[in-house]
Amino acid sequence: MTPSESLQRLVEGNQRYVANVRGAESTPSHFRRVELATAQRPFAVVLGCSDSRVPAELVFDQGLGDLFVIRVAGNIVAPSQLASVEFAAQAFGCSLVVVLGHSQCSAVSATLDDMTPGAADAPASLNSIISRIRPVVVPLVELGNALPRETLMRAAVRANIRASVDAIQRGTPLLEGLSVSEQLVVVGAEYDLVTGVVDVMQPLRSRASTNPPPTT
Repeated sequence: MTPSESLQRLVEGNQRYVANVRGAESTPSHFRRVELATAQRPFAVVLGCSDSRVPAELVFDQGLGDLFVIRVAGNIVAPSQLASVEFAAQAFGCSLVVVLGHSQCSAVSATLDDMTPGAADAPASLNSIISRIRPVVVPLVELGNALPRETLMRAAVRANIRASVDAIQRGTPLLEGLSVSEQLVVVGAEYDLVTGVVDVMQPLRSRASTNPPPTT
């Protein structure tokens, strides 16, 4: 399955989710569990937020064994996340990674709060997440003092998603090599908590469509 085909499968699954319709293959069964007990072949990696309202398998209407899911608050990229993506790419041949952020992300909101003058220091454990988001949103905060909080939040969430995409593409020599050769494609997407719609921030074109037209 090409990255474009994998992404299209996710988009179609999200459309079913929004329409409150489940695909037959996404319903786990006893027989599917038995089949997967000895091997797995996920077709895509999803790096998503730990938020309980954004489970990737449900949001994309996929079944048992279909997705290799990595979840961490704020969908940040740290060494363990990079290692997990490398593992999925090497062990299972996954060629698509989706960084799935979401509206009103609490980790992003906490980062903006932490940058407010006079704010109390965040707990050390939380700061390990905030410290990775802060550099991404600093330019927005500096430019957006007059912006409504909702507008600033939306911009910060999407900036954080893009930063995670870039961090995966450049995170290790292996991932950078796979990205440059297009053996691994990384895209960002934002899930809307209200509508359930996933907005793919950079839709893929098929590899064929990137080739120049034949000359006559």
